[in-house]
Amino acid sequence: MDMRPIVSTLFRHKTTTALIVLQIALCCAIVCNVLFLIGQRLERMQRPSGVDESRIVTVQIAGGAPGSDAAAIGRSDEAALREVPGVSAAAATTLVPFGNGAWNNGLSLSADQPQPNLSASTYMGGEQLFDALGLKLVAGRRFLPEEFVDWDPSGQSASKQDAQPAAIPAAILTRAVAQRLFPDGEAVGKTVYALDKTPLRVVGVVERLARSRDNNDPAAYDYAMLLPAKLAYTGIAKYVLKVDDPSQRQRAIDAAAAALLRIDPSRVVIEENSKTLQQLREDYYQQDRAMSLLLGAVCAGLLVVTALGIVGLASFWVQQRTRQIGVRRALGATRRQILRYFQTENFLLTSAGIGLGMLLAYALNLGLMSAYELPRLPLAYLPFGALCLWSLGQAAVLWPARRAASVPPALATRAA
Repeated sequence: MDMRPIVSTLFRHKTTTALIVLQIALCCAIVCNVLFLIGQRLERMQRPSGVDESRIVTVQIAGGAPGSDAAAIGRSDEAALREVPGVSAAAATTLVPFGNGAWNNGLSLSADQPQPNLSASTYMGGEQLFDALGLKLVAGRRFLPEEFVDWDPSGQSASKQDAQPAAIPAAILTRAVAQRLFPDGEAVGKTVYALDKTPLRVVGVVERLARSRDNNDPAAYDYAMLLPAKLAYTGIAKYVLKVDDPSQRQRAIDAAAAALLRIDPSRVVIEENSKTLQQLREDYYQQDRAMSLLLGAVCAGLLVVTALGIVGLASFWVQQRTRQIGVRRALGATRRQILRYFQTENFLLTSAGIGLGMLLAYALNLGLMSAYELPRLPLAYLPFGALCLWSLGQAAVLWPARRAASVPPALATRAA
């Protein structure tokens, strides 16, 4: 098809052409950035945590009288939970992925280092915590029985006779932490320092374990360590349980809560934190999910407005060119040729808008980067946005173009 008549016609309507090109360009710039933001949210929500989420439940209790031997109460609670039907492992823990609360400690390679190398979430628990979380060991070993110490959540020894803080001897790191601290070699067997410069011998590395609370740094998402500590009950505690049958998770939560209350009826179960891990994940990413839906609605609304603009402009030009269409039809132009004329015209307008829109998309992304510390817009989003707008333009112009193609030559001539 000869493009010159189409281009000549567009130049005769400079203002209208410029407005529709500008509308498509703005739509392209916003759609590319919105899709990028939605993609980031979806990627953030789908990151693996490293734990067996489908079979893990948590129970949190508070209140009661810790008594004179908080460590014994903690052990009694864990023993009761392990007797719950369908539970294969249970342990008190300082943290739960996607749960409430966060406890991070700096990790250093030397005791006199002024600044730690990184900050990692600190998971503490007894012998069954590793199994209760369903972690995957990729190097080294698990903790030995003699490496576990009594510990209370305040960080002091649970033994009333021992005034010194318990000395935790070992640590298991995530692979992300191990690679960050020891990029040139194996981490197992090395010594790291945390908990006020306490030396910790690295005995194992797990594939991954998500931080309990995300700090919006993707590189630090897996920065966590596991320490061998039997937690005492000091008035509040959270437990993690692994069930054999995922369909029995709620039943396990109810049974675990009942078992804990039988030990001390004055305690209360904090229901908002006693859920399956999948429920905790859904709650944790609720705002991301809502923001993704909102951005998707904004994107859809913008595309609809742009499509209506294209339909309106094409309909106006079809009405304005009725005589021209009639002459072409009288000279032998087929309906298919008339249809292709308007589709080609729309393709040129959309292409011009996309070209300008790509420049605006990067300009908008630079503004978002400086204002909200967002990453750079990947190039892959530009062809996706272009394809989206080309498809939208062709779909929007189809009805006016078909209407133009169906005009009989004689009727068009009379209308002129």
